[in-house]
Amino acid sequence: MLKKLSAILFTILLAASFTACQKSAEENTREETVAVTENVNAATADEAATPDEAPATEATTEATTTAPAAVAPTTQAAAAASSNNTSASETNATNGTKKTDSNYTYSEVVSDITYSTIGKMTATDIFTNRDLTQNADLTDATYYTVTSGSNISITSEGVYVFSGNASDVTITVNAGDEDKVQLVLDGVGITNSSKPAVYVVNADKVFVTTASGSTNSLSVTGSFTADGTTNTDAVIFSKDDLVINGLGTLNIRSSNNGITSKDDLKVTGGTLHITCSADALEANDSIAIAGGSISINTGKDGLHAENDEDNTVGTIYICGCSLDITAGSDGIQATTVVQIDNGNISISASEGIEGTYVQINGGTINISASDDGVNASNKSNAVSTAIEINGGDITVNMGQGDTDGIDSNGNLIINGGTIRVNAQSPFDYDGTAQKNGGTIYVNGTQTDAITNQMMGGMGGMQQGGMPQNNMQGGMNRR
Repeated sequence: MLKKLSAILFTILLAASFTACQKSAEENTREETVAVTENVNAATADEAATPDEAPATEATTEATTTAPAAVAPTTQAAAAASSNNTSASETNATNGTKKTDSNYTYSEVVSDITYSTIGKMTATDIFTNRDLTQNADLTDATYYTVTSGSNISITSEGVYVFSGNASDVTITVNAGDEDKVQLVLDGVGITNSSKPAVYVVNADKVFVTTASGSTNSLSVTGSFTADGTTNTDAVIFSKDDLVINGLGTLNIRSSNNGITSKDDLKVTGGTLHITCSADALEANDSIAIAGGSISINTGKDGLHAENDEDNTVGTIYICGCSLDITAGSDGIQATTVVQIDNGNISISASEGIEGTYVQINGGTINISASDDGVNASNKSNAVSTAIEINGGDITVNMGQGDTDGIDSNGNLIINGGTIRVNAQSPFDYDGTAQKNGGTIYVNGTQTDAITNQMMGGMGGMQQGGMPQNNMQGGMNRR
């Protein structure tokens, strides 16, 4: 009998151990996509737009939903301290220091994102849970204190924490093609004369995360020096996917571009201040913003997405943030699609928003411009040229002269929202105009007319809907 009881007890303990290991393996999954409830695309009538904002056709019916927050992993202490010798001129990731920092608490903070289900792009196809997670898992983090003249090389996947103040330091990431690297800025200041403060040569994706309560400053004061054939012309320069997030503050000053990704660039959290002479946020394939407080003062474009070799990419998607742009040229410019689902956006620029297809589904947008407030121009053959407004509160104030408040080189479709245009030429379109809903004020007076100010009057006023096609390609969550 005693042997049977021992055998039963051993079986129970073994099963409990297996269950615990299985649960731990599930909790340690590095990156998962944003969960979407099964009824996201079956929004109820209560979730739909108000009657005066409702589009005319089912194809363009707007429904807004909020993505669920990620589940917070269990809080764990950082690894025990250990140190190794480092080279004076080059510090490799394998020679860093791992330590326990009792002042650095670990918790997951995820921004809820509000997005439209009728857009050409959808937040759930773009952002992963890790993109939206604002604190790093410091369990096995490696810690560095930057030193003037001593570059730091990261060659493998992991989490790396940086602090201290130094000059002429570049943190270089040259990891494997499948490696995800997270750089945590925890009170770091770097001032360089000619090279990026952060340079991503190779990785699957790199996260630059500001630690909670920290203030970080990265600057390049002189002319950038190229790396062979690569024109490394930004304070943070990445050849691969780049995510900016966190709960701290990052100040960037640049003699050229602020942050550049030659692939996809995402901003999901933190406070970001950029002062630069060229583009503040620049990417080849896409820029996507889901959160954070961003202020930009630039001599060129605030947000710029363009691939010189492929005019089917170059998108900008915004579904939540506080964004304040003062720009010498364009506030927001994309080759293909500019889509705004949510956010509080203020732009003072020569041209406010420009893309081939501009779609505004929500948010509060204030534009002061001296050329065009919102402009759809033919930059890509991947999408039609049009401006489509389905929602939001939009105010456009134009300067004197040959300026247009809302200018489409193709069609203009207004299905919803509140639009206020103060301009000598409020609307200009080359194709047709359709007003299926929404409220329009021109110079303070409410109107249902979309009067074409274009010389020659190619356009005409039409009622009715317009088929909606989702953009093929574009951004993907990875």
